[in-house]
Amino acid sequence: SEVNIAMIQDNSLLDQIVIVGSRRGNRVQTETAVPVDVINVGAITLTTARTDVTSLLNYTAPSLNYNKQSGSDGADHIDLATLRGLGPDQTLVLVNGKRRHQTAFISVFGTRGRGNSGTDLSAIPIQAIDRVEILRDGASAQYGSDAIAGVMNIILKKNPRRFSADFGVSGYYDEKYNPAFDDGRAGFYEIEDGKKLDGMLYSVGANYGLPVGDKGGVVNLTLNYANQGKTFRQELDNELPINIYRRAHGDASLQNFGGMFNAEIPLKDNDQLTFYSFGGYNRKESDAYAFTRNFSARPDRFPTDPNGGLIQVPGIIKEDPEGEFFFNPHIQTEIQDLSFAAGLEGEFGEGWKWDGSNTTGYNDFHFFGDKTFNAGLGATQTNFDDGGFNFLQNTTNLNLGKLFPHIMSGLNVAFGGEFRYEKYQLYAGEEASYANYDSLKASGAQGFPGYQPADEADANRSCVGMYGDVELDVTQRFLVGAAVRFENYSDFGSTLNGKLATRYKITDNFNLRGSVSTGFRAPSLQQINFSSTFTTVQGGQIAEVKIAPNNSPITRAAGIPELKEEKSVNGSIGFSFKPTRELTLTMDAYHVKVDDRVVLSGQFSADDPDLNPALTDILQDLNVSYAQFFANAVSTTNKGIDIVLDYNHREVDGHFRTLLTANFQKMTIDKINVPSGLAGFETTFLSDREQKFILASAPPVKMGLNVEYGVKKLTVGARLSYFGEITLLGYGEDGLGIDPMVPTDIGSGYVPDRYVYGGKFVPDVYASWRFSDNFTFHLGCDNIANVHPDLAYAPGAAGWAFNNETGGPWDAVQMGGNGLRLFTRLAVNF
Repeated sequence: SEVNIAMIQDNSLLDQIVIVGSRRGNRVQTETAVPVDVINVGAITLTTARTDVTSLLNYTAPSLNYNKQSGSDGADHIDLATLRGLGPDQTLVLVNGKRRHQTAFISVFGTRGRGNSGTDLSAIPIQAIDRVEILRDGASAQYGSDAIAGVMNIILKKNPRRFSADFGVSGYYDEKYNPAFDDGRAGFYEIEDGKKLDGMLYSVGANYGLPVGDKGGVVNLTLNYANQGKTFRQELDNELPINIYRRAHGDASLQNFGGMFNAEIPLKDNDQLTFYSFGGYNRKESDAYAFTRNFSARPDRFPTDPNGGLIQVPGIIKEDPEGEFFFNPHIQTEIQDLSFAAGLEGEFGEGWKWDGSNTTGYNDFHFFGDKTFNAGLGATQTNFDDGGFNFLQNTTNLNLGKLFPHIMSGLNVAFGGEFRYEKYQLYAGEEASYANYDSLKASGAQGFPGYQPADEADANRSCVGMYGDVELDVTQRFLVGAAVRFENYSDFGSTLNGKLATRYKITDNFNLRGSVSTGFRAPSLQQINFSSTFTTVQGGQIAEVKIAPNNSPITRAAGIPELKEEKSVNGSIGFSFKPTRELTLTMDAYHVKVDDRVVLSGQFSADDPDLNPALTDILQDLNVSYAQFFANAVSTTNKGIDIVLDYNHREVDGHFRTLLTANFQKMTIDKINVPSGLAGFETTFLSDREQKFILASAPPVKMGLNVEYGVKKLTVGARLSYFGEITLLGYGEDGLGIDPMVPTDIGSGYVPDRYVYGGKFVPDVYASWRFSDNFTFHLGCDNIANVHPDLAYAPGAAGWAFNNETGGPWDAVQMGGNGLRLFTRLAVNF
C-alpha cells in the first residue's frame, strides 16, 4: 500500500495508479498482478533525520535493506541498497520509467554487496521526488538486465506553480560508544574537536514548478545541499583492551550538492505530441578514516630519518597516553554524477501510443589520500591523487502500445526495442600514490594505495534488446499477462527471458495474484575490468590484498574462467485485500533461484605452497599477501514473505494512521562453482566467512510499525523497527576465514571466531506543528533508546580481537552503530 507516513494531502486514501510492472498505464496499485509499493519519500523525510532516499526506504519498504558502511574503503562513501536479500546490482533502477545508470564504483569491502556495483540513489535530491514505486518481483523479461530482484521506479515531481523548501539540522548523541564521553580512553582515539554531539547534518533543499506555454507544460527545478560531519564510535569498556587497529571508527564526513530538473511540454493538444526531458548533476566530497598505522608494529609505514628514527609530523602523527605513535590515514573521494534524458511521446492512428527517448548517465568516482605518507618519500608529501574510475551509459529506446478494449474485457499490446552503450574506465593515480621508493619501506600511500598504470582499463560494450508485452483482461475479474525479451551483448552473447503473471478478483476487494519468470543479469564492466590493491586486517596483522581483473594473467593463472551472465527463476504468489476505503492488506510469498552469481572470491595466500607457482610468483613480485577474483562462484535460493498492512483514517481536522510492514526471508547457498583449476581449494575459493556475508545480505526478519495521530495543527508519531539476528565470521587466527578459530582467554584451546548480532528493536519518535498553511516545524529523535548492534566479539576468545571486517566494535549491520539521533526541520510550502 502507499507508504505516505505524513498524510498531508486529501487524496492519500485514493487508489494509486502505478507505472512500473504494467505497460497498460492505468492499473491501480491493489489490482496489479505483481506487488508494487508506492512510497511518498517527501512526506517520510519530514518525520526523521534521514535525508537520503536509500536510508528512508530502508525503514518503509519491507524487503529493502541498507547499511551505512565504515572501514570499507570506497563503500564508506556511497550507499547501495538491496531487495529480497540479493545483490545491489540485481535491482534495476528507473527514473520516470527510464533506465538509470549505475555507479562506477564496485564494492570489494564491507558487509553488503561485496563484488557488486549498483545505483547511487543519493545523487537524486529527495526534494525532486514525487514518489518511489518498488516492484517486488523479477522483471528482466519486461525491463532487461539487472531486474532479478525487482525494479525501483523514481517518479520526479511536476507541481506547476508550487514552491517547497526544507531546512534541517540533526546530530548523534551517543553516550555509550562515543569516545568523547570517556576521558580515560579518549586519548587513544581520534575524535575531531572532542564533540559529544557528532555527525552533525545541515541540509537545505528547494523545489519549484515553473509553468511553460499555454498547454499545461511545466519545468520542475530542484536544488539541494547537505553537509554532514564524521561520527566516532569505539568500545569504551575498560575491561577490554584499546583497539589499536582502528582508532577512528565511524561514518565519513560528507558534502553533497546537486540539482535536478523535470520538464513536460505538450506540443499538440489531446496528448498527440509531448516533449519531455529530465536530468541532473550531483557532486559529493567525502572523507573517511582508514585503519590505524602504529609505529611499534610497522615502522616501515612511517617517515623516518636515516637512523630509523620517527619523523614527527604535527597534526598527523600522534602519541597516545602509553607512548605509542600512530596516524590515521584519510580516504577522500570526489564523486560526480550527471544524467540527461529527452524524448517525445504521442499518439497516432486509432489509439496507438508511442514513446521514443534517449537517456545518458555518467558517474566519476575519484579517490584521494590525505594526512598519510608514502614512507619511501619521507614526510615530504601527505596528500595523494589515488586515481579512480568512471562509467558511462547511453540508452535509446522506442516503445509502441495500444489498448484493444473490445477484445474480451480489454487487451493491451506493447512492444519495442532498445540500444544501450556502456563504457568503463579505470585511471591510475599519481606515481607517489603507488610507487615504492625504498626497498625497506612499504610501497604506496598508506590507507589507500593509488591505482597503478597496470590497473588501468578502458572497456566498452553494446547491447541490443527487443521485447513484447501483452495484458489480457479475460473478464472483469481475471487478468493474464505475458512478456518476452531478447537481448544480445557484444561481449558475451544473447539471452531470452519470459514472464507470466495473473490476477483474479475473488471479490471486488480481494485479489489473488501470482507470477513466474526467468531473468538474467549481465556481468558489469566494473566486475570484468576492476583491479586494485587495498589494505585490511587479517589474523591481527595489516595485509595487502590484490583484486585482479577477470582478463588478467593473474586470473588466468588461478584458473578463473571468463565471467558470464547470471540466470534466475522467480516465482511469487500473494493477495491484496481492501475491505474498506481506509484499510489495505497485502501479502506476497516469493521464491528466487539465481545461478552463477558473480561475487568476490575468497583470498588466496601468496605463501600457500599448494597453489599454482605461476600465481604465487606473481603475487610475491607485487608484494601483496593475498589475491581475490570476481567469479560466477555461487548459486543461491531466496525464499520469503512480504506483508504490508495500512490503515488510514481521515477526518476534517485530523487523521490517524497505522502502517505495518514485515519481511521474513531465508537464503541458502545451493552450489559453489569451483573452477577445475582450483580443485582442492573449495574452502578458499568461497570461504566460510565469504559465504556468511552472502547469507547475511538481509536479516531473516525485518519489521516496521508506524503509528501517527494528527489533530488540527499538531501531529505526533512513533515508529518501531525490528532487525533480526545476523551471524558473521572473523578472519580467524590464520587470517583466512576458513572455519575461523581464535585462542581462548584461558590460554589453551580455540573458539569459533563468530559474531552473533542479536535481533534489535529500534524506536523513533517525532512531532510537527503547522504554524500556518505555509510553515511547519518538525522535530524528533531517531533511535531514541540508543540501540546498537551487539559487539563483534567471540565469547571466550582471548582479549579483544577486533578481527571483524571494519576493525571496529561491530560490523555494518542492522540499524548501524551511531545510536541516538536528534533532528529538527522547517518545511515551507507556497
